[in-house]
Amino acid sequence: MLDRLRRPSTAQVLRRGLRRTLPRRVPVRKLGRLVGFVAVVLIGAYLGLLVGGRETTSVGPVNTHMNAGLSWSGDTEIRVGPLGTLTLDTHDGPIGVTVTVDQLNVNDARTLFDDPAAFEGLESWISSDARDAVIRLVIRSAASAVLGAVLLSLVVYRRRFRRVAFVGVAAAATVMATLGTAAATWNPRSVAEPKYTGLLVSAPSVVGNAQDIVSSFTDYSQGLAKLVGNVSKLYDVTSTLPAYEPDSSTIRVLHVADIHLNPAAWDVIKSISEQFKVALIIDAGDISDHGSRAERRFVDKIADLSVPYVFVRGNHDSQAIAEAVAAQPNAVVLEAGESHNVAGLRIAGESDPRFTPDRSNVVMTNEQLAFLGRDLAWQLTRAGQKPDLAVIHDPTMGYPLDGAVPLVLAGHSHARSTKLLENGTRIFIQGSSGGAGLRALEGESPTPIECSVLYFDAATKRLAAWDDISIGGLGLTSAQINRTIAPERAGEFERKAAEQKADAFQGP
Repeated sequence: MLDRLRRPSTAQVLRRGLRRTLPRRVPVRKLGRLVGFVAVVLIGAYLGLLVGGRETTSVGPVNTHMNAGLSWSGDTEIRVGPLGTLTLDTHDGPIGVTVTVDQLNVNDARTLFDDPAAFEGLESWISSDARDAVIRLVIRSAASAVLGAVLLSLVVYRRRFRRVAFVGVAAAATVMATLGTAAATWNPRSVAEPKYTGLLVSAPSVVGNAQDIVSSFTDYSQGLAKLVGNVSKLYDVTSTLPAYEPDSSTIRVLHVADIHLNPAAWDVIKSISEQFKVALIIDAGDISDHGSRAERRFVDKIADLSVPYVFVRGNHDSQAIAEAVAAQPNAVVLEAGESHNVAGLRIAGESDPRFTPDRSNVVMTNEQLAFLGRDLAWQLTRAGQKPDLAVIHDPTMGYPLDGAVPLVLAGHSHARSTKLLENGTRIFIQGSSGGAGLRALEGESPTPIECSVLYFDAATKRLAAWDDISIGGLGLTSAQINRTIAPERAGEFERKAAEQKADAFQGP
């Protein structure tokens, strides 16, 4: 019993072992103060970096948001919307840089378009902006880290200003060591050896050969500024278009289709919708490419448009994509032949019954699609209030609607065309408003971005005229508008024009 009482406790054993291990001149309490000091320096610097280590700036014609933060491997990440993330092994160290591409600056892109010679200096412009932005980010991050450490030390050590000064010096030394490590390990070849993650490296069945697309990404990015800048010239072109002159009561509709996950389409759609003052946008499907749940974020850009967005699901759009579109505050998803009143027009629609990216589904024949079209026509002819137009994805379902509705809008074929059917229905097939998506990068010939502005008579709700807009795809900088008056209404416009001339001649 006495031996048990004399036996030292576990805590006493550990304390004696620690004293024997440590040098006699370094007391445990002093070691604790040293650990606390280091913790204050590192935690304070991290908090300061978290608050102040950011820079929002323009790099060339692109608005970016830069962040400096803790990283296991250093590196630089460039996040480009829904396309994915580009990782560059630029440096080593505990600090990494994240660059988020927010949007294209349309004013800068328009300047490039107005002055073609500016393209020659685009590379130096971007390089200069990027260098200045990085310098500002480094200075701001370093100052924020030191300031954060000093502020935290004031809270911890209160009026012990000597320790506060030591913390500031230690934080500055840590920052300098980190910057020195990054400079010593700088890898200039990192830009030529990128790593892509996200949609750019999806399976080849989604967007074709990912390697070919990645190799063309630089060209694609350079072409983006030219592409969106071309939109600024659209109104200049319209001033030379003859004949139909829409008045304030005209209902203007932007018809798009087959965006196929091309982020460039959103800048074009937004610019055209604002310049032409459209009342709504109608999308005839295939907004996505594979219909994956990861692609749902792509449709979030719909909320940035200031007008209603009417959508039908295409054969590349899954139900998850349709739900993501329906979740947007300004979106209307049409299914099962239902009709909605939007911007003064009654619009009916039916989603595509197929989902071709999922190869477990059996592809429907044209006869089966036509049968579904006839069933939709039967629904529309028996509706209490007949729609002014119908929206479907595949034109094969649209032809049986002849006589059931005045106008049918479609897509799917990536080739724009229009035809007046036997019983008076006009079918309008839109080209690809996304230039066939990222897969267009694999082709030798660029696919143009195509969309149309439709003009409806506010009284009759009938299509009066339309502007076909074509914007050159990758490598092209052309913008073209062709205005067409609906032939079935040409006589009506001539009569109105004659009446206006007669009134002007007679005077008041």
